[in-house]
Amino acid sequence: MFRGFGPGAFEWLAGLERDNSRRYFTATRDVYETEVRGALEAMLDELSLKFGGPVKVFRQHRDLRFSRDRTPYKTRTYGVLAGDPASAAGLYAELSARGLYAGTGYHQLARDQLERFRDAVADERTGPVLAAAVEEARGAGLEVAGATLRTAPRGFPRDHSRIALLRHTALIAGARLPGEGGIARDAALGHVAGTWRAAAPVVAWLDAHVGPSAVDPRRQARS
Repeated sequence: MFRGFGPGAFEWLAGLERDNSRRYFTATRDVYETEVRGALEAMLDELSLKFGGPVKVFRQHRDLRFSRDRTPYKTRTYGVLAGDPASAAGLYAELSARGLYAGTGYHQLARDQLERFRDAVADERTGPVLAAAVEEARGAGLEVAGATLRTAPRGFPRDHSRIALLRHTALIAGARLPGEGGIARDAALGHVAGTWRAAAPVVAWLDAHVGPSAVDPRRQARS
């Protein structure tokens, strides 16, 4: 049963930032397994009853095969729910020393998705709908973010009325709840569920006008 996140969960994550070593992780693994990963998994299990599963919590170890950064552990612990099977967006939750983050959206747009996204943003019938959904999400206290280009994408004018959206190569909406002193059960569940619901209009637009990629993931990785 999910009981919330105690102060020890965020203290452990802050400690991992200070000492990202196997010695620290091994010595405090019981805190990680119960108060951090275990509590996050329990929260997602409970939320899956309303939003749909399955639950996936990612491993704490970093993949060092292609990284110059040799620190062995991620400094955040995160997982996803599959949510609506008709949606290409997962429902994401993350613990870090800064607190509990929840978000959803398209965290990466493949080439075919990006083409559909830009066409729909530029279209005067569909683009204003996304702009309104983004403003609604911000009005609910969410941050709308995602990787962006430094300038206008090729073929679009720099003074386009929705140029800020056109520059996006990913689009996510989320919010963070500070973790100092811990986060009680109801506060954590309310924050995550409320964030996912507030972001739903943005995700609905993405699902309607972008959808999943048809590009082979192996080709995406090489592009």
